[in-house]
Amino acid sequence: MSDIFTQMSLDNHEQVVFCNDKNSGLKAIIAVHNTILGPSLGGCRMYPYASEAEAMTDVLRLSKGMTYKAAVAGLNLGGGKSVIIGDPKKIANEGLFRTFGRFVNSLNGKYITAEDVGTNVRFMEWVSYETKHVTGIPICFGGSGDPSPFTAHGTFCGIKSAIKKLKNSDSLDGVKVAVEGIGNVGYHLCKELHENGAKLYVSDIDQAAINRAVEEFNAIAVKCEELYSLDVDVYAPCALGATVNDKTLPQLKCAIIAGAANNQLKDETKHAAELQKRGILYAPDYVINAGGLINVYTEIGGGGKDYAWNKSEEIYNTLLEIYNLAEKENITTAAAANKLAEKRIASVALTKNIYRGKK
Repeated sequence: MSDIFTQMSLDNHEQVVFCNDKNSGLKAIIAVHNTILGPSLGGCRMYPYASEAEAMTDVLRLSKGMTYKAAVAGLNLGGGKSVIIGDPKKIANEGLFRTFGRFVNSLNGKYITAEDVGTNVRFMEWVSYETKHVTGIPICFGGSGDPSPFTAHGTFCGIKSAIKKLKNSDSLDGVKVAVEGIGNVGYHLCKELHENGAKLYVSDIDQAAINRAVEEFNAIAVKCEELYSLDVDVYAPCALGATVNDKTLPQLKCAIIAGAANNQLKDETKHAAELQKRGILYAPDYVINAGGLINVYTEIGGGGKDYAWNKSEEIYNTLLEIYNLAEKENITTAAAANKLAEKRIASVALTKNIYRGKK
């Protein structure tokens, strides 16, 4: 037990909830990182983790990332995340997700869930039968629907921003982009990139997804292990995290890393510094992929799809601000993004403490 509290204390998590139900087979972890700016919101990831310890590490990293993502995006939300241990193709069903919904409901709004890797709008509909603290439910039920196009659009704007920083022009005509992961987000990202003249290289463990990208976007299929060494302008990780690591980083020939995946750097401090040393511009993941969070936020804060689409485009200027701050202070872009997030959180925390009489 002491190890769990040590893990929580490393990034000052507020609460971790372990969810277990024998009848449905549910084994889940909900992590609430920070609620200073508002209730914690973060997706529910379903994945066949090799161990419970691996699931715990993932949910803690992801929940902290959601705090920073909401802060930099200017949303009145805190950060949280949940993981369900198991293969969604084998064990996902209505009973399991309704059980999960009851656990979410027991937190009385401190945590709001949504879809993530391994879950979808249908699963969130099942969750909504047991709690109102869920977003990303079908539009016909008053929700915002699939957030993937918004995540992709924000990432697209972020890639343009990085190109602008390096080339003083954000034209994507002829720009070579290697996209890793052609799922819902990766597909929509490829579509926007293709429509704006980019040349695409794609990899995925799903051959059908690759075939679709090749057919629709004239993309070039590449084996997963060969993607990192491609001579391209942009490497866009859009699958699981930690793909920038000790093994892959020396292979990189790209000028920019800008993609939709969470936790792209296996060791944020170490690998961000190494990218800076190599002259590779890194678009901090929780900044560039905030479009999906912005979309589901409209279910709480209002504004609708036009608001979400337009606010996702603000990622372009936010990243330029981060790049310029990093350059000015000679720090990594990851450190610059964290600095912006922490500044906003600290300012709100200060006002709350003053209001409560704590100076």
